[in-house]
Amino acid sequence: MFGAHKKERLLFVDANLDIGAKIKISGGGKCNLTNEHVSAINYLGNESFIKENMDSFNSNDTLDFFAKYGVFPTQKDNGQYFCNSSKEVLLAFSKANCSHKFLFGNKVCDVEFDKEGFITYLENESVISKKLIVASGGISYSKLNASDIGYKIAEKFAHKIKTPKPALVGLTLQKEQFWMRELSGISLHVRVNYEDFTYEGDMLFSHFGISGPVILNTSLRWEKGKIEIDFLPFLDFNMRSFIWNEKRQLTSIIDAPKRFVKAFLNSFEIADKPMKSYSNYEKEKIILLKKYVMPIAGTFGLNRAEVTKGGVDTEEISSKTFESKMQKGLYFIGEVLDVSGELGGYNLQWAFSSGANAAKNFSF
Repeated sequence: MFGAHKKERLLFVDANLDIGAKIKISGGGKCNLTNEHVSAINYLGNESFIKENMDSFNSNDTLDFFAKYGVFPTQKDNGQYFCNSSKEVLLAFSKANCSHKFLFGNKVCDVEFDKEGFITYLENESVISKKLIVASGGISYSKLNASDIGYKIAEKFAHKIKTPKPALVGLTLQKEQFWMRELSGISLHVRVNYEDFTYEGDMLFSHFGISGPVILNTSLRWEKGKIEIDFLPFLDFNMRSFIWNEKRQLTSIIDAPKRFVKAFLNSFEIADKPMKSYSNYEKEKIILLKKYVMPIAGTFGLNRAEVTKGGVDTEEISSKTFESKMQKGLYFIGEVLDVSGELGGYNLQWAFSSGANAAKNFSF
């Protein structure tokens, strides 16, 4: 939360005890700051709203900002920029805001508006300000004091809320796929299709279901129904072209973990045997390695989700200033809005873009 405190021009209120609690754990502590390939297609939300803001403050602007404070991220796979440590990111923010007042360990309980301005009620005091920026994030990661206060404030000023749901999270299995549980800890490279979206990357089997980067990205789009998995994206075969006359066993030919292949075969009560001995029925099942359609039961839930999709409807937010169209002086930025991105630095970039663009148009 941002506002004015006594004679302070700008006040930051945070329920955590230190700055940037979520940044601290981002990217395994390395902090995936941004991505070279940022565009609106990497996000779930209003495309024109997102594009306008990414055009105004993009990944290069983010890199330029951190360079001023001696932070020079390194580009890794898929255009991702990682720092040596999240500590250098937090230090940069501390330097950038050293002249401002912070109230850590203070939860916002409520907000009201009267002729004096916004009255923000904390646990032990209240703060009056002419303007208020809500940057409370989503409701995932409750251990980092995530809460729904941002949504409550928005609703108090007549904003619509798109139902918050877990995203960038593992997916749980239906009974027919419980055979995957015995593969907990095994990962393999796959291609996943859901509706009009395709993601490729590593999938991890767990006792709860399936996870890994490719599944987390799929979860951003998934609402209900089935997904389709190609367990062998680098291998092109079908009923006619595959080497069915081979004497070698299937597990000796396919470049995939043997435990996975055997478990897959067992799910159809098929043995691992010489290729030439498979019946036509068995061949049809083996071909499903390229097009395995599976229903999804749900997700691992908000406490295991990296972000929250849904939030304050962007139709009621100025695309230039991030000011509420329902209440002058009230602003919403970051994850509290109905904008969520894929893995790879996209969500931090959205936080930086929305925050920077709001600041450009913010005056005391």
